[in-house]
Amino acid sequence: MKFLRFLLFPFALIYDLITKVRNLFFEVGFLKQTSFNLPIIVVGNLSVGGTGKTPQIEYLIRLLKDGFKTAVLSRGYKRKTEGFVLLNDTHSAEDVGDEPLQYFKKFKGIDVAVDANRVQGISKLITEASPDLVLLDDAFQHRKVKGSFYILLTKYNDLFTNDFLLPTGNLRESRVGAKRADIILVTKCPIDLSESSKIKIRDKLKKYNTNVFFTTISYDVKTSGNRSILVDDLKDFEVLLITGIANPQPLLSFLKERNVIFKHLKFSDHHNFTDKEIENIKKEYDVLNASKKLILTTEKDYVRLESSIENLSYLGIQTSFIGEQKLFNSIIKSHIK
Repeated sequence: MKFLRFLLFPFALIYDLITKVRNLFFEVGFLKQTSFNLPIIVVGNLSVGGTGKTPQIEYLIRLLKDGFKTAVLSRGYKRKTEGFVLLNDTHSAEDVGDEPLQYFKKFKGIDVAVDANRVQGISKLITEASPDLVLLDDAFQHRKVKGSFYILLTKYNDLFTNDFLLPTGNLRESRVGAKRADIILVTKCPIDLSESSKIKIRDKLKKYNTNVFFTTISYDVKTSGNRSILVDDLKDFEVLLITGIANPQPLLSFLKERNVIFKHLKFSDHHNFTDKEIENIKKEYDVLNASKKLILTTEKDYVRLESSIENLSYLGIQTSFIGEQKLFNSIIKSHIK
């Protein structure tokens, strides 16, 4: 696979040229950018795959929702509807996408909408919901909107500085695009990340941005009825793990480190489960022999599966800062005020 991607290097050079010309056209005004008279905080990345955008959006929601009327706009990846949709209690993941539905169900008092046309989506959100600010999910490359603040995510063990453009690598645009960010968040760091490691990473990133923060992730387990199981008690269960995410490897490593016995059924990112697949999941669960067993999935897969599978549990995920959390919070809030 790596050799094949190397052979595609000439196409990566063409892709690099196309994206650089596109970005230049936006910078000089040849292509139009639309600004809005309210804060538009853009969260995104340079690479394809999971950098932790969903827990970071949720972190911002928790930080801001009590002091500001907060709205979230996403494209609603793999949804079956089109155009602008403002979420309500009747919508399913098939209607609006799993991540937007997760935000809507999890946080009361915020507005969540989907629209592939982000300019139109923000305009309609302003008209229909009158938010104080909009969080724009996965939109770092969506240049038609001129965000007021940009947060760029990059994974600790897969920094964009070590990557190359598609199709040879996983970058959506050149590394120089990181200079558009107001803040770079290094995500999914080990919880015991040392100061010397931070310094080394900052040295790698300083040519693009000096405003660098570090985050890690933590998990908790929620079962039906919203009861909780301690993560360390998962080892007492035989687990059928269902994932439909871009990169399940960190989750698998997390479970293995805690000596959890599990069978993994892997599906593609944002997967729409068929009736046949649901039945197969139930059969796989039935044949587990342990007296204590459970079906475990990710939180965004949970919103797709909860109506089809009884006694379904999910592994919730949250972002935590490794130092400088108060400074990050202060920067975000001062931008909005």
